[in-house]
Amino acid sequence: MSELSSRMALVGLSPTMKGTIEAERLKRQGIAVVDLGAGEPDFPMPPHVAAAAHAALDQHFTKYTANPGTLELREAIAYRYREDYGVTYAADEIIVTAGGKQALFHAAMTLFGPGDEVITHRPGWPTLIEQIKIAGATPVVVDTDPDQGFAVTPAVLLGAVTPRTRGIVINSPTNPTGALLSEEDARVLATEAAARGLWVVIDLCYEQLIYGKTPHNLPRAFADVLRGRTVICGSASKTYAMTGLRCGWMIGPKSVVQAASALQSHETSNANSIAQKAAVAALTGSQACVADMLAEYQRRRDALIGWLAGEPHLRAVTPRGAFYLFPGVQAFLSPSGCATSMDFADRLLRDEHVVVTPGEAFGAPGHIRLSYAASMDTLEDGAARIVRFARRLAAEA
Repeated sequence: MSELSSRMALVGLSPTMKGTIEAERLKRQGIAVVDLGAGEPDFPMPPHVAAAAHAALDQHFTKYTANPGTLELREAIAYRYREDYGVTYAADEIIVTAGGKQALFHAAMTLFGPGDEVITHRPGWPTLIEQIKIAGATPVVVDTDPDQGFAVTPAVLLGAVTPRTRGIVINSPTNPTGALLSEEDARVLATEAAARGLWVVIDLCYEQLIYGKTPHNLPRAFADVLRGRTVICGSASKTYAMTGLRCGWMIGPKSVVQAASALQSHETSNANSIAQKAAVAALTGSQACVADMLAEYQRRRDALIGWLAGEPHLRAVTPRGAFYLFPGVQAFLSPSGCATSMDFADRLLRDEHVVVTPGEAFGAPGHIRLSYAASMDTLEDGAARIVRFARRLAAEA
């Protein structure tokens, strides 16, 4: 008899962590590793946000808070969404969570269960699928098209609807491709979901990291048509370089938020008190720090694409958001060499000491994910090693 519950047979360690674990081992051996696997900003937390965290400590704000989060922070979240998107939510329609991942977990656990089908997309963040499975529901995963920039479209999502479909989970901008669900498509999807009585859960973890003037007001697009069956999951982690503080939120109908609060009361009680004070400062203070980080990400994105162009078979769709590049490596795979992109990533780490994440982690074999949340020097060095390695594979083949 297994020592573990049957539930755990459905769940595995996040495959995005494998490269990080191996990189740490190599670093302990004194090997100079180029880490392009990290899914977090390399910037320090903005000074005014750090000052708020220090002030919280100095003022001994280190006790339990209200289970759904402080009223101050829930009102700050409502303020940010009102300012940025023109949508209005009350404090009792918001719960503060230990990062965006817990917000998404609450959405899965409160909305989905055995017998339900839940549609999501790939390439995509593996946690979305795992959480649907933990909730006891069946994930239905649809493929986006690289020839269309991996764009998430209503056609591909709605084409998978069956009588058992309970909801749709969307990540935009998407990890690992940086693709977007357009505002126009969001309105179409909201209308069709309303007609079918479906729930829509939107993961907007990278919502402030979108390049150019691309319209992306998904909260408004869904609120206008599907407010009563839309759940928004957000986070301070990527936008404000606060990953370690673990502060996110879930916004939705009061009944869903109350259910999530009951669930959280038996999990973490409340999000970290100091992180909540820092998040208030982040959300209500100057947003210039976000604009500065975004501009630097775009500079890095463009430089990395240029450096990888030295090997024309390393083709990548230009990401429209987030901070990842997702080039295809199919041209360098062969039965006698690297048979899969996972083999490619493993050997790249072994031979050139570069950490990337294989596409298998995102349901898209034949690709690798590169994070450009790293310095220009690191990116240039990493790109040179990747090009050198790819050319060596090509020569061997």
